[in-house]
Amino acid sequence: MVSAWLPLVAGLVAALTAALVLWPLRGQGRRGFALGVLALGVAGTCLYLLVGDPRAAQVPPTASVATLRDGVQALQDALKHDPQRADGWALLGRSQAELGNVAAAADAFARAAALAPEDPGVLVEAAQARAQADAGKQFDDTAMAWLQQARAQAPDAERASWLLGIALRQRGKNAEAADVWSDLLPRLEPGAAQALQAQIAIAREAAGQAPDTGAAPPALLQVRVLLPALKGTEWPASTRVFVMARAVCGPPMPVAARKLPLAGFPDPVGLSDADSPMPTAPLSAHREVEVLARISRSGSANRSEGDLQSAPVKVSLPHDGVVELRFP
Repeated sequence: MVSAWLPLVAGLVAALTAALVLWPLRGQGRRGFALGVLALGVAGTCLYLLVGDPRAAQVPPTASVATLRDGVQALQDALKHDPQRADGWALLGRSQAELGNVAAAADAFARAAALAPEDPGVLVEAAQARAQADAGKQFDDTAMAWLQQARAQAPDAERASWLLGIALRQRGKNAEAADVWSDLLPRLEPGAAQALQAQIAIAREAAGQAPDTGAAPPALLQVRVLLPALKGTEWPASTRVFVMARAVCGPPMPVAARKLPLAGFPDPVGLSDADSPMPTAPLSAHREVEVLARISRSGSANRSEGDLQSAPVKVSLPHDGVVELRFP
């Protein structure tokens, strides 16, 4: 069907194009004008038949839900003959979950977990499927046991620790959840660690505990500010030192900044994703930054007359060692 109408369309387009091009010549003879349009239209049709490809207009078929359902049925039939295949039950669980059959997915994963209790990945999937099938999305005792077993077998399993923390929080064990998540922090990327740190703070607050400052994201830059010789009488108590990192050839707004009092200024100063004013563009997202410091009399972030600013230093991230900043 496609090959029948596409040449006609090609001929029509060619004829219309010819009419537009030859329109100024119609006064010299309408017959010649009509013959010219007709000839170019026929030529367009013939050219398409010679070099055109009707298959270009055909949309390739996509996989349907029916195909997945057929696969599930075939897998179920195969497991009837070989029910000891843990990998088969796990695959069936994933397929049922893809179809939205959460109860069937939980049942299949339960069979897989029973056959492969030493596989932490299967145990985690089974626990998650069981919670998904629960009306309240709760991790029951069985799911909790699977998560604990998976974490014991694979202490570095990130999803096991994350889900176990959720299960503990559901049971009101907020302090235990915070401890589990805190153990997970060192293995995460800086952005993910920052997001998890917020959840840890919420859990500790719910448990009535003080925030865990030791779980803050690690410093990506260590900066030593070589302060100039300053006379105390010339600098008011409001004086603050800003240590900043900003994008190279980017806007002046820093991607990480700390505001510290001049008195008792620390050495060195660490900059991390926790010091980024925009969580969506943390320090760790940049491969190269300029580091600088400014001494502000007023303590304001906006530069004003009388402030001192160091020469910027360009560094690549991650950076080993300490960046030294000097004032001219």
